[in-house]
Amino acid sequence: MSRKVPQEKYEKTFSYKFKRWLEGYKDPFLDTLEMKSQKAFHEDEEITRLHDEDKEQHLRQLYDIEHNAEVRIFAGIYKVFSVLFCIFLVMMLLIAVSALPPFGEAGNPVNNEVSERYIENGLQETGAVNIVTGMILDYRAFDTLGESHVLFIATCTVLILLRADTKRDQEYGEANDRSHEPKNDVILQTAARILVPPIFIFGIYVILAGHLGPGGGFSGGAVIGAGLILYLNAFGFAKTEKFFTAKTYRRMSFGALACYSIAKSYSFYTGANHIESIIPLGNPGAILSSGLILLLNICVGIVVAGTMYTFYVMFRKGGY
Repeated sequence: MSRKVPQEKYEKTFSYKFKRWLEGYKDPFLDTLEMKSQKAFHEDEEITRLHDEDKEQHLRQLYDIEHNAEVRIFAGIYKVFSVLFCIFLVMMLLIAVSALPPFGEAGNPVNNEVSERYIENGLQETGAVNIVTGMILDYRAFDTLGESHVLFIATCTVLILLRADTKRDQEYGEANDRSHEPKNDVILQTAARILVPPIFIFGIYVILAGHLGPGGGFSGGAVIGAGLILYLNAFGFAKTEKFFTAKTYRRMSFGALACYSIAKSYSFYTGANHIESIIPLGNPGAILSSGLILLLNICVGIVVAGTMYTFYVMFRKGGY
């Protein structure tokens, strides 16, 4: 049977010190190394002056177009290639336009094949009563996927350009957020309380009924985004960010784009390989019909609503 070691003796053992260090209570090198405070570095004034003179001289030589032969040669070549590229582009466009069939001719493919296919077979092939929605989210769904990604990339670009990274800029933006607007405006807040819920409900209806009538993800998302902006103007960021923050937007946009991509990748794969899809089209006119179009409308609506709101927020205060 082992003998109990006194606490004072145990604290001097290596195992106790190692345990304390492992748990983060004590640094074994604290108070054991000789440390000297460093003095602030001050560069010699003469060296600083020479450095500045060398920098100015270098910049003058680098950007002196009149006496810099390399810059003049590059500028000349750039102008020549710019003119040649413009001439080539104009010639290619003129050749392409000259090869087009006359506008409005009855024998044009656009008049006797594409539109005829959309109108006559659209309901049977897509299940969407709204032919426009069936065309955008079924026949041309790949193009719509690119448009949704363009919106997301545009939002990221605006965020990069307008983002207030420093704490000082963020505090300044918060303090002056509503300096040009009436605070606690009773009329505006009362109108927002009355209008915002119907706006959201109408936007959701436009998205969900996009395959049954006029509407869809783009128009419904714009309506919901307008409702978010109205709520923000009436009640400010403190209340709005309780349910919609930058993190919420990022997660919703990523989830919507990923869902859209995965869903349409299945359709692209089955269509390209002439494989019959297992997703039923349902009964035309029912809310749960037209295959994946309802799901795609929801994804597009989420991206559009978040993008509109985020654009407004970024132009208003920056740090979002």
